[in-house]
Amino acid sequence: MFKLLQRIRRYFTAAATGKFNELADPKVQLEQALSEAQDQHRRLTEQAASVIANQKQTEMRLSRAMEDLEKVNASARQAVVMADEANKKGDAGKAAEYTRAAEAFAGRLVSIEREVESLKTLSLQSTEASDKAKIAVQQNASALQIKLNEKQKLLSQLDQAKMQEHMNKAMAQLTAAVGQDVPTLAEVRDKIEARYAKAIGSAELQSSTVETRMLEVEQAANDSEAVARLDKIKAQLGIASSSSAPAEAEADTAATETAEKPEASA
Repeated sequence: MFKLLQRIRRYFTAAATGKFNELADPKVQLEQALSEAQDQHRRLTEQAASVIANQKQTEMRLSRAMEDLEKVNASARQAVVMADEANKKGDAGKAAEYTRAAEAFAGRLVSIEREVESLKTLSLQSTEASDKAKIAVQQNASALQIKLNEKQKLLSQLDQAKMQEHMNKAMAQLTAAVGQDVPTLAEVRDKIEARYAKAIGSAELQSSTVETRMLEVEQAANDSEAVARLDKIKAQLGIASSSSAPAEAEADTAATETAEKPEASA
């Protein structure tokens, strides 16, 4: 029974996950994935910064210890010299005091030397850890940049996919009926072409009727009247019209022929 309940739970979980992935916006999911990668890089950078800070602090401590070592060494040498000078002068009291001071400086010198050796070892380890941290940050930054470039590529592909889906939907609406009450583009085109062909046919039939010929005669009469009126206007203005020029030429020819006939008879 328990196993059955587990199987049912897993089934509904998988079904819900599949439905969610189907309905989820890929752009939002892509932003979520990149946001997690960026957060991981930020955490790695913070850890690397802490490692590098420890390495820098170790270097500063080692530098101070080296300075102290030089000072204590110089003080110990000076105390030994002053104790030796006091002995030469026969001042046993000062010689003993300088000797104790030299011994104290020597003790501090040994302690500082141990600290320097410890700091040198720690500095080497922290430097190695710092170098590894820097390499890790650089590698992760390169991987993150690759993911960012992949994000731009995927976003471009997503936009292209959406545009293609819209185009496919539009083409489907143009080539197929949306519903029983909505005509297709082909049906509308056939209807318009049939109406246009019918109109052309009617025009051809009307062009051969008596009424059409009568209209042509009336139009010709109107054109002749307009030409005559134009010639009259030109005559009033003293301008020879193109239509009167042939008539004048015929009149001149007739007059010449009449003049030549009497001469011939004589």
